[in-house]
Amino acid sequence: MLNFEGVNANEFVEYKGIPVVRQGDDIYFGDLSDKYYVYMMIMSDKKSPKGDFDVPGTIMVQLLDSKTKKPEKQKITNGLAEAFEFAEAWLRYNDKD
Repeated sequence: MLNFEGVNANEFVEYKGIPVVRQGDDIYFGDLSDKYYVYMMIMSDKKSPKGDFDVPGTIMVQLLDSKTKKPEKQKITNGLAEAFEFAEAWLRYNDKD
């Protein structure tokens, strides 16, 4: 069965092979059963270049320990591209622990 975004209900959207789930202003990046995952919170929006819709602006990015749920690292970014670059690097680097 497909959900409204065209993705099977038992599948996840992925970025660079890592699962992404968004609910409102919260984005979870990574497998929650791994040692670490990334939580992102959209803190502000800005208008698209043409001004016809809003895009995420300021984003708080946290690398969380799956067991304790405490942040190991935190960064404030300007946009989704920068947020996902930090998130991917943190997950790939910390995956080697």
